[in-house]
Amino acid sequence: MTRPSTDLFLGGGDTGRLMAQLDWAGTPLGPVGGWPQSLRAAVRMVLSSRYPMLLLWGESYSQLYNDAYSALIGDKHPAALGDDVRVTLAEGWNVLAPLIEEAMATGVASWVPALQLLLERAGYREEAYFSVSHAPARDDDGRTVGVLTVCSEVTQQVVGERRLRLLRDLSVLGDGRTVDVDATGARLIDVIDGHPLDVPFAAIYLRDGTALRRVACTGGDRGHARVLPDAVELTDPGQPAYAWGLADAAEGRATPVTDVADRLPLPAGPWNDPVRTALALPLPSADEDQPIGVLLVGVSPSRGLDEAYRSFHQLLAQQISVALRNAQEYEEERRRVEAMAELDRVKTDFFANVSHEFRTPLTLILGPLTDALTDATAPLSAVQRERVETGWRNATRLLTLVNSLLTFSSLEAGRARSDARVVDLAALTAELAGVFRAAVERAGLTLEVSCPPLPRPVAVDPVNWERIVTNLLSNALKYTFIGRIRVTLDADDEEVRLTVADTGIGIAERDLPKLFERFHRVRGARSRSHEGTGIGLALVHELARLEGGDVRVTSQVGVGSRFTVTLPWSAAHRTAVTGPAVDGRGDAARAAVEEAMGWLTEPDDAMTEPDPASGPATDELAGARILLADDNADMRAYLTRLLTGQGWRVRAVTDGRQALDEIHRDLPDLVLTDVMMPVLDGFDLVRRLRADPATRTLPVLVLSARAGGEASVEGLSLGADDYLVKPFAAAELIARIRANIRRARDRAPAAAVAGDPATVATPTPSARPAPVDPGTPAPAAEPVRDASVVGQAPADPDGLGDVLDVGWTYPSAPTSAAAMRRDVRGALDDLDVDPDVLEDLLLAASEAMNNAVEHAQRPSRPEVRVRVQVGGGLSRISVRDFGTWRDRRPAMDRGRGALLMNAYGDVRLVSTAEGTTVTIERRLV
Repeated sequence: MTRPSTDLFLGGGDTGRLMAQLDWAGTPLGPVGGWPQSLRAAVRMVLSSRYPMLLLWGESYSQLYNDAYSALIGDKHPAALGDDVRVTLAEGWNVLAPLIEEAMATGVASWVPALQLLLERAGYREEAYFSVSHAPARDDDGRTVGVLTVCSEVTQQVVGERRLRLLRDLSVLGDGRTVDVDATGARLIDVIDGHPLDVPFAAIYLRDGTALRRVACTGGDRGHARVLPDAVELTDPGQPAYAWGLADAAEGRATPVTDVADRLPLPAGPWNDPVRTALALPLPSADEDQPIGVLLVGVSPSRGLDEAYRSFHQLLAQQISVALRNAQEYEEERRRVEAMAELDRVKTDFFANVSHEFRTPLTLILGPLTDALTDATAPLSAVQRERVETGWRNATRLLTLVNSLLTFSSLEAGRARSDARVVDLAALTAELAGVFRAAVERAGLTLEVSCPPLPRPVAVDPVNWERIVTNLLSNALKYTFIGRIRVTLDADDEEVRLTVADTGIGIAERDLPKLFERFHRVRGARSRSHEGTGIGLALVHELARLEGGDVRVTSQVGVGSRFTVTLPWSAAHRTAVTGPAVDGRGDAARAAVEEAMGWLTEPDDAMTEPDPASGPATDELAGARILLADDNADMRAYLTRLLTGQGWRVRAVTDGRQALDEIHRDLPDLVLTDVMMPVLDGFDLVRRLRADPATRTLPVLVLSARAGGEASVEGLSLGADDYLVKPFAAAELIARIRANIRRARDRAPAAAVAGDPATVATPTPSARPAPVDPGTPAPAAEPVRDASVVGQAPADPDGLGDVLDVGWTYPSAPTSAAAMRRDVRGALDDLDVDPDVLEDLLLAASEAMNNAVEHAQRPSRPEVRVRVQVGGGLSRISVRDFGTWRDRRPAMDRGRGALLMNAYGDVRLVSTAEGTTVTIERRLV
């Protein structure tokens, strides 16, 4: 019994139901009841499959397909059911026809992967890709009467891989390390130009100040470049910029442009359809609100602007942005490197020029000094000879430093050369080492020299070799305190080796990699002297390389160091220079030994007593004891001679540790210390003296070659009473020492009146400080303390000074700040004030004092008054001047006063016609 015709389409899903409802009698296939069994079987197979399948039957190529296939033809379904495929897929028939006709004619199946096909299934001419198989379909008699098509769409796969290739190609160029920004933009555009199916045209705009500048564009025959704006002023973009979405994209908003075809006729896509849409995309930067530029890209007319296409455009913009930002950063880094190289060149030239300029005055210094020392017709007295020899030694040392700077600057600039000469290297090395023998033995060390003759002659620059040997031996002597220094020269078939080994302090492993860097110094290392430029070993390294060799070091802390200079025979056999040798052989070694002798000059243990005939006839400071700490022997001798000439007793030591020991053994009246010393430097010495109650008020005057405000602020903030920069005038040094000793002695009687030092800081109600008499001018020579410090207290309306109320008057001079700090520290020390709070108050008060001195214009009294009050857990420091306010000159402006005062306390300023008062208040707890 025959089933109804509709049973054929059961289980065929939505498409099967539509096929069941279709009037097949009106199609070339006729009523379903008349279909052959072979057609019925094929239809059942198609409908039961979930894979896209299409059955073409008969000469009219009537279409029967399933649900999966209907999704592939879009809005052509369901009209395509029973219709001729040549009508349904007319736009792509030129591609499909050969495949279908071949299957019909030959009866052989075919398979084509990623077949490109034009489809109009979504309202536009779409670029689509299918993997498709065409197999013959036979009737009941076995004749081929149709084609069974099995296909799958691979459009997303093909297009996605194509877009990934573009992004990959862009990333290869995105390192930005080979070209500048504009060239990078051009190269990126060239890559994009090779992918017209996805990016029909593109233009890159970069932000340049307040404008967008087009750096590159591509697409078509490039005639569209005339349509796109070359630059856009963002403050007034104009109509073209808005029309292309550039202004909005520059503010970070992606903007579609939908009327491209009206302004830019540009065929694109596989079938040269006109581009209708473009996107203006911001190129992201680190600042989200300000993109680095804009990417303008055309949208393919053959692909819909779906989410995947938009994501691709975003990735494209990000990839281009990364490449451009890398190029910008690389270009900035290259400019920085070029600027640093130029700065280094200028610095090197400066050193060379300055060093050359030093030579003329040094010649005019050393020449007359040498003449004076060697003039037998007019011999110098013993005193004058000592002075002249000091000048000659230090001028020679300065010349050595100048020569080192010249050599180093020449090496840095690449202008140094090696005047190689055939020399007896063993004899030269032994001779240079022998120059150091007296200094080494004076240091209590043993010098061992082993320089046997070499098997072959050596060509080397004798001057450079002398500097190498001299620096290594000087370095060994400086850091070796016991044991020996050994110099050896040997050779093998490959190289000549110079080794300088010592039993010194050694070098930590962490410092070895930087040992040959210029200006590198091992911090905290024990040495005979803190003096030096920090370029000695760097010079050894550069000179060794200049001679064709190298230098290496091995070291162990507490055991010693071994420096080895290697010189390959290939470098030692260079063509030698002919002509007379350069004069001055051995000068560098002798100068280094002369300097080393200064390290080894130990001061006498005894106090240096003044000449009874020296000093002022009547001087209340006669016999004052001064402790001098300096690691330079000539400086110690000069200062000792200068100070004993004032009738003072001087004890000299070489470092801060010895100074501490001497202070604890015999307390001096004043400590005069250098800053940069071995073992314990000057700042650490001041810190330890101020931490010890027994030496907290001991006057300390710091001498240093470290000029600048930071160094002086550091020293004064640690508690130093005064800071003087080398070179200094002898008269100024003497005046400052006198002032500091007098202030220290003035404090002692005031403390004695109250019974102990705390009495001054904490007076009883009946012994409050009296107000400063406004009619009594301050002395002009040095600050003095109010004579009435134990008299009646000044007005105290708020009762703050119930614990302490004391005042001082100082001359309006820059040196008064040091005296004020000493007095304020002495007054507050015995109140058990927190050390940090005390230092904060001293810094703030110092700035107030400096401002009072610098700002007071035409003062009615050349003085500054300071008052300290403590009570109720609160401290108040008032600083008053007697001049009208004025702005500081730039040269006087320290730039820190207001900042420091406000950082360390509550500050009030009251300015009147009579003067200005600055009040600093701070809680003590």
